[in-house]
Amino acid sequence: MNALMRRGNLFDDFFHDVAPGFYVKPLHGDPLPSPSQIKIDVKETEAGYTVHAEVPGVSKEEIQVSLDGSVVTLRAEVKQQDSTGKDEKSLRSERYLGAVSRSFQLPQDIDPAQAKAKYDNGVLTLTLPKKVVAGGVQRLAID
Repeated sequence: MNALMRRGNLFDDFFHDVAPGFYVKPLHGDPLPSPSQIKIDVKETEAGYTVHAEVPGVSKEEIQVSLDGSVVTLRAEVKQQDSTGKDEKSLRSERYLGAVSRSFQLPQDIDPAQAKAKYDNGVLTLTLPKKVVAGGVQRLAID
């Protein structure tokens, strides 16, 4: 069974080998995702961009999307906690709270008034129309 591949990183393996009793992984739930673990797909059309972001295990009330020009910021708060029933006694309770955010820049500014977001089955879908620039080339007056 030890021949099976397992996920981890170099530091996890190092600390596990050096001090196996010191480095203890959480007993409850998944660890807080790093910004690189919010996987995104970005597609461009003439009208705008479509972004699909994987944010599993988070309710839509705990997700925030911010638009600033061409910069999109995704922020999610992760809250995991154990609960006990009426006839149970809690011997150990571990709560896992934290937040993760990821920002990326698109090639063109976004029209925030027309932007839409939808969250379904752990996937956040953003429809981000490009901001229409009136006129074409504009000349600046020199003072």
